[in-house]
Amino acid sequence: MIDVLTVAASLGSGITAGVLFAVALSVLPALFAMPTGTYIYAHKLLGRNWDPVMPVIVLSTTALDLALAFTHPGAGARWLYAGAAVVMLSVSAVSHLCNVPINRRVKAVDDPGRIPADWEDPRPLWRRWHLLRTGLSVAALLLCSTAAALH
Repeated sequence: MIDVLTVAASLGSGITAGVLFAVALSVLPALFAMPTGTYIYAHKLLGRNWDPVMPVIVLSTTALDLALAFTHPGAGARWLYAGAAVVMLSVSAVSHLCNVPINRRVKAVDDPGRIPADWEDPRPLWRRWHLLRTGLSVAALLLCSTAAALH
């Protein structure tokens, strides 16, 4: 059972870090290059599939890391999995508390061709929070992979 949990946790960490890294590397620069109305339209399209899936992956991976922190026979691996669980939970917290409220503001614009006069472009702030959660996800992957290597 430990082997199955290890593979699943590693897979979840890898998917999370890979998705967030890809967004940072390619999607963000593309969104920044767009005029505001086009950005709003693209942001809505991109979030349609990410929003329901990524929280499930991140929180499931957190749970797997936590399970391994309590059940793995190696003390060193248990501590690494515990660290990975904390860091993955931090990815979720940044997403939920910082990026999601920005996403909601963007999605609230009904007509990307008619942007409200008081609307502030959220891209710089969204990027900062995204880069934080990307770094956290890579750290979680490193912790999880190191723990798996100790197995």
